Amino acid sequence: MTTKRLIECVPNFSEGNDMNIINQITREIESVEGVRLIDVDPGKATNRTVVTMVGTPNEVCEAAFRAVKKAAELIDMSKHKGAHPRFGATDVCPLVPVANITMEETVEYARKLAKRIGEELKIGVYCYEFAAFEEKRRNLANCREGEYEALPKRLKDPAWKPDFGPAEFNPKSGVTAVGARNFLVAYNINLNTTSTRRANAVAFDIREKGRPQRIGNPITGKIAVDDKGNEIWIPGSLKACKAIGWFIDEYGIAQISINLTDITVTPVHVAFEEVCKKAQERGLRVTGSELVGVIPLQAMLDAGRYFLRKQSRSTGISDAEIIKIAVKSLGLDELYTFDPKKKIIEYILEDDKKKQLVDMSLKGFIEETASESPAPGGGSVSAAMGAMGVALGTMVANLSSHKAGWDDRWEEFSEWAEKGKAYQDQLVKLIDEDTNAFNRIMDAFGLPKSTDEEKAIRKQAIHEATLYAIEVPFKVMQLCYQCMEVMKAMAEIGNPNSVSDAGVGVLAARSGVMGAFLNVKINAAGLEDKTLVSDYIKGGEELVEKANLLEKEILDMVNGKIVI
Repeated sequence: MTTKRLIECVPNFSEGNDMNIINQITREIESVEGVRLIDVDPGKATNRTVVTMVGTPNEVCEAAFRAVKKAAELIDMSKHKGAHPRFGATDVCPLVPVANITMEETVEYARKLAKRIGEELKIGVYCYEFAAFEEKRRNLANCREGEYEALPKRLKDPAWKPDFGPAEFNPKSGVTAVGARNFLVAYNINLNTTSTRRANAVAFDIREKGRPQRIGNPITGKIAVDDKGNEIWIPGSLKACKAIGWFIDEYGIAQISINLTDITVTPVHVAFEEVCKKAQERGLRVTGSELVGVIPLQAMLDAGRYFLRKQSRSTGISDAEIIKIAVKSLGLDELYTFDPKKKIIEYILEDDKKKQLVDMSLKGFIEETASESPAPGGGSVSAAMGAMGVALGTMVANLSSHKAGWDDRWEEFSEWAEKGKAYQDQLVKLIDEDTNAFNRIMDAFGLPKSTDEEKAIRKQAIHEATLYAIEVPFKVMQLCYQCMEVMKAMAEIGNPNSVSDAGVGVLAARSGVMGAFLNVKINAAGLEDKTLVSDYIKGGEELVEKANLLEKEILDMVNGKIVI
């Protein structure tokens, strides 16, 4: 897992048709080292492009500034038409904390970026969401009220003076909103209608803001007001949800365009299901959906598991299979192919990583192990044995959840499968981590040792690297032993036709314990702190003893159920 501070930036530019302009803007982002351009999503009907980049904070802010500057040069807002609300060439530019950075820190970066845009580019900037200086500007809709066309009058109002930059109308560039927010998912749901009005009706049903209460006719009646003259609104059914209906000429359908501003409050699958319900009540049908930009892996896994549970199916399957269920259930491939490697943020960032052992084919891993290189070695193989062993236990759980006549037990076996998959995922990570630990020792021994200071630094580095090279296989031992609970449960209650697989699984896991302990011992021999050495050896011996006893118990059960 990365220890870098990472933020995401999702600027929206008011150009969705001219790829020459869009490409010039995105080239500015790609010119900054330390920033990854991960998605460019132009929309013809909206005449708007959503760009997503991720990187270290200062570098992302630099890339964002360059992109805003280029957009101001190339986009003329006085000629802009589009279905989406907008008030500037760079309409919005939010920063989003991704890793090892707080929202408070992200706010500071957003305000610094806003100040620079205002001062250097002479563009008025409103700070919104968490970066807002006052409550009324927290909501982007308030800042953008009346859109570009309202700016000449609005900028003269002291109450709406920009936070940074001139309070003067810039007809070419308009103004920009810079914010700091939680991860927002832009998500469109497709309907079997061409009616914008009917799509809007569903949007008003679900969005948090809802619709105004009317007197008499619910559509044309006068808007009701309270004793103080304030309009009365009927809230929609979903929190942290903004939505409007529109017609997309490109696809010939109406959509409900949704911004889910906090997917921990309203996840994607909840929004989809609620739209299905509200659309059906109005005689409409959802045909699919569309993801604009990118989405966190967890959101897709949550969606896939939700639909699997609806089908009374086990959720303890691979992430790839869970995502496939999510894509099919949400209809994310109706309009065009949904590619997880291009739409899920964690998968996009993986492209930058050095290929690891676990990315190899099984044949490649075996051949790499057999080569003259000392790594991967016994520690990586021990982790692999444990992972394969618990994978067998997980398989038995999944098969048991599908066994005819056991339909009422699917959830019981699903829980065991999820538990097995969690062990499997941790052990898979340790396959490469054991090799990384070995490389750390080699690097430490390669440090210079000419001066006393260098010798002290080298000695400390060797100590820390050796300790880590003990901790990793010890963790493998613990996980291999703990995961045997899955095989035990499957030997006791699982599908009897697969009981031998539970037996093979426990043999592999127990071998993982034994193999990893050999690595603990050989690495502990190089540790000067003999108290620590004693603790690890004692702990390892206890795990070996318990693993041997549990293996015998499970194999006795397995053999007792195999009738020859």
